[in-house]
Amino acid sequence: MEKLTFYALSAPEKLDRIGAYLSERLIRDVSRHRYGYVCIAMEALDQLLMACHCQSINLFVESFLKMVAKLLESEKPNLQILGTNSFVKFANIEEDTPSYHRSYDFFVSRFSEMCHSSHDDLEIRTKIRMSGIKGLQGVVRKTVNDELQANIWDPQHMDKIVPSLLFNLQHVEEAESRSPSPLQATEKEKESPTELAERCLRELLGRAAYGNIKNAITPVLIHLDNHSLWEPKIFATRCFRIIMYSIQPQHSHLVIQQLLGHLDANSKSAATVRAGIVEVLSEAAVIAASGSVGPTVLEVFNTLLRQLRLSIDYALTGSYNCITGVSTKIIKEHEERMFQEAVIKTIGSFASTLPTYQQSEVMVFIMNKVPLPSSQQSIEAGKAGENRNRLTQIMLLKSLLQVSVGFQCSNMLTALPSAFLDRLLSAALMEDPEIRLFVLEILISFIDRHGNRQKFSTISTISDISVLKLKVEKCSRQDTVFMKKHGQQLFRHIYLICKEESNIQAHYEALYSMLVLISIELANEEVVVDLIRLVLAVQEIAQINEDNLMAYNRCALFALGAAYLNLISQLITVPTFCQHIHEVIQMRQKEAPYLLPEDVFVERPRLSKSLDRLSPEVFFWQSKISEVLGGSGYNSDRLSTPYVPQLTDEDRLSKRKSIGETISLQVEVESRNSPEREQRAPAEEITYETLKKAIVDSVAVEEQERERRRQVVEKFQKAPFEEIAAHCGARATLLQSKLNQIFEITIRPPPSPSGTITAAYGQPQNHSIPVYEMKFPDLCVY
Repeated sequence: MEKLTFYALSAPEKLDRIGAYLSERLIRDVSRHRYGYVCIAMEALDQLLMACHCQSINLFVESFLKMVAKLLESEKPNLQILGTNSFVKFANIEEDTPSYHRSYDFFVSRFSEMCHSSHDDLEIRTKIRMSGIKGLQGVVRKTVNDELQANIWDPQHMDKIVPSLLFNLQHVEEAESRSPSPLQATEKEKESPTELAERCLRELLGRAAYGNIKNAITPVLIHLDNHSLWEPKIFATRCFRIIMYSIQPQHSHLVIQQLLGHLDANSKSAATVRAGIVEVLSEAAVIAASGSVGPTVLEVFNTLLRQLRLSIDYALTGSYNCITGVSTKIIKEHEERMFQEAVIKTIGSFASTLPTYQQSEVMVFIMNKVPLPSSQQSIEAGKAGENRNRLTQIMLLKSLLQVSVGFQCSNMLTALPSAFLDRLLSAALMEDPEIRLFVLEILISFIDRHGNRQKFSTISTISDISVLKLKVEKCSRQDTVFMKKHGQQLFRHIYLICKEESNIQAHYEALYSMLVLISIELANEEVVVDLIRLVLAVQEIAQINEDNLMAYNRCALFALGAAYLNLISQLITVPTFCQHIHEVIQMRQKEAPYLLPEDVFVERPRLSKSLDRLSPEVFFWQSKISEVLGGSGYNSDRLSTPYVPQLTDEDRLSKRKSIGETISLQVEVESRNSPEREQRAPAEEITYETLKKAIVDSVAVEEQERERRRQVVEKFQKAPFEEIAAHCGARATLLQSKLNQIFEITIRPPPSPSGTITAAYGQPQNHSIPVYEMKFPDLCVY
């Protein structure tokens, strides 16, 4: 062998003839079953191959590959393994010059076939499969980095290589579970086809360039489909973990896109299959982190939301063909619900990987998909339409909640843009209690930026809030601007939600959390004053009970007010205020414990039916609170003004506007346009002082305007009919007198400006002005 090697090195031009001779001998020995000579010939070829690295090696390689192919074609396992080992040695050699005509198609097919070996003997089967995997690994190493070699990334090759590796990954040998000791188990695992297949798959994917990812992933998806491996999802998840950790991070979004495309392609598959794909997506998104979504951020969420809507349709119609309603498959509603939950979880997983500004865009995108009566979204009529709308609203709000939970933003103005907040709050006025609760939870997750929510998850009148260890920071300028802009809107919705009869304990806990979080995160002195006024107005809802609330709702509102005022009194630390709140709570503990959270918000609430005969000592009084806080520098005028929610266009959603309120609004419009208001004030010179005054006084003016509106509304709601009739009669008389004046002017017009015109006969004659030239009073011009 030494002489032969020396001869080959000294005369490299003879290598091809040496190879041809050895190849001829080996083929003859194989056919004559002289396996000893076969081994000698292969060893000689191996040693020559390892020793000779010259330009003429290409011709020798052709002979070598022909001999390896001959061994692999043999039915003898030992010869197959021998041929594979020689090929692996050859694959590890780096050649100086590329070969343009060499083909590896046979080797890919044969090694893939060996990977699927079903030999009766377990040990031989394992060896053949391992040889097949090693052979595929050799082919990949030999061809993957050389563009002039056969392109291993072509679908024809990938469709053989990838399923072969997955087959061995999936197949767990029975013998592995019967290992006598941990040491032997480790050795066994090193030798197992599963471990080797995983290593080979990682190597293959690690070498994949941008353009090759699709060809590598498509066979994985097809294999999982063909073998029904999405449903248990354990193997599918394992596969995609390997894929996501092996490929280059910048390519991870391509895998996500392929999974999304596959989800769309399987939109009419069983819910368990779709749920498996979605859960794999969720896992992949977490692994890929920032690279998972790629350039088409909204397209990812659009696909997931589309699947959510399809699932709702399937569950409602019981058919995958929503148009015809005819389907051969039986749809199980609980499976569809599991799929919907999986989609919502995945939306949260994707959103958590995004930067803050993109999370904000995604939330606006989801909110715009929620069908609301006030929006351009199509609201379907009929019973089925109502169910579909309700389920869509709930699922989309759940998705929004998942995104908002992981959302962290210091600036509330950017976190909650006006258009987004308006749509979200309009959903808070819907009659469905579940939808209202989701809206409150979403708002809480936005406002709670320091993780305080869990510290007061239960409503109570705690005597010392220092045990809660709340994180309180000074209100920033951006938060102050946010509350100036949206504060009244938030308070109004809290007030209206409190009036809902369908509220349960969860609603009151969410309302309490909302009030407390606004106090901790967003409150300056002005906001605290407004919050106290709001809570006192809520107490008044329960006290007066114009909405005919049930005893539980009334007691819950009383308890909510007590818990909040107890906490805010300790936060702002005004001793006299704390004392007043403490006195009322103590009085309630003695005389009316059913007005405190400890008795109301329990599994079996203790209620009272005699809520209309309560003594004044158990109420928090606005006059008393404004007096004690006014002495500590708070705005006593504002504190003493009862809170009245602003009326806006959104009230049409809540269906709460009475006829009296509608009439009062009409009267208000009339009174604004009445002649008494026609006298214009002289133009005022605008200076710095006037602007400053306007800013300072704007709140007071707004309050006066609200109070005036409230009085008008109250008058039309509570005044006797005779008084309203007399008021309207007086206005009608005034209008009639004006109309009489107009008719008089029209019938007997004034003389013309030129006076009288003398006729030809000398008789003075009056000429009336045409109607279109007359000057009518402003009152008649529209």
